[in-house]
Amino acid sequence: MRFLSDQDVWQVTVNFLRALGHEVQRAADVGLESASDEQLLVYAHQQRRVLVTRDKGYGSLVFLRHREHSGVILLRIAPETVEAVHRELERFLAEHGEEDLRGCFAVIEPGRHRLRRAQFS
Repeated sequence: MRFLSDQDVWQVTVNFLRALGHEVQRAADVGLESASDEQLLVYAHQQRRVLVTRDKGYGSLVFLRHREHSGVILLRIAPETVEAVHRELERFLAEHGEEDLRGCFAVIEPGRHRLRRAQFS
């Protein structure tokens, strides 16, 4: 799967996704380290990448402002929950392919995940 990681995603998570065989581009790798959330969402969509973030603000872009996207994964992760969230993320990615995520907003937290389809304007 092809991902774009937001500036707030820890390198340990980027490394974890890469170790699972996914292609992960970091925002900083493409000169977007200072980009707004909306700019990152647009870039990820143009590149057909699922955006991985820890920023809950993407929920308002997706659900209130109806911004088109190629999928968003929100990680509810803290230093003490890294392993648990990574296990759930691995389970989630084994169950859902890239096409399943198009237009969806997923929340990954220890021991569970939620997936919701967004409506575009």
